[in-house]
Amino acid sequence: MRILRFVLAFWILLSGWGVAEMKKAVFIIAEDGFRDEEFFQPKEVLEKGGLEVKVASTTKGYAQGVLGAKVKPDILIQDIKVEDFDAVIFVGGAGASRYWDDPVAQKIVQQAVAQNKVLAAICIAPVTLARAGVLKGKRATVWHSEAGQLKAAGADYTGSAVEKDGNIITAAGPIAATAFGEEIVKALK
Repeated sequence: MRILRFVLAFWILLSGWGVAEMKKAVFIIAEDGFRDEEFFQPKEVLEKGGLEVKVASTTKGYAQGVLGAKVKPDILIQDIKVEDFDAVIFVGGAGASRYWDDPVAQKIVQQAVAQNKVLAAICIAPVTLARAGVLKGKRATVWHSEAGQLKAAGADYTGSAVEKDGNIITAAGPIAATAFGEEIVKALK
């Protein structure tokens, strides 16, 4: 009987039964000027929630946070395959504006929506989503200085700390970083 249980357990392991595939998220940060806590706090929440996290940027060298953090990205933004991830997350900070009109970033945003992935952005990063055309008619929030950009793109700007509309999650800034991460994990459950 013992051998039979061992063989059955081994077969289940090999066949993948009972093994939940780990969900994956990619954080997209600016090479220079990402907001440290808007990256680290949600990343910690996602990892504690059992997600595998990758980091993408325009460099594979160190990216510099506005508060001094240095992060070595795993992949280049142009090498992101949206189908490999369950969530795509744009981190804010002054440097995030470099993605607002970036065709690669906009393509990633549009693919994430088309593939029904969780798409998230914090601080000024929701402007990238707005300019990619995916916030029209959606409830969304952003750092207050960019509210006009969301409204101009047809978003229903709420001014909330964190806003979720379907699979799109937006947050207003650093004070919402942990809640932002928690909302992403909740959306992936």
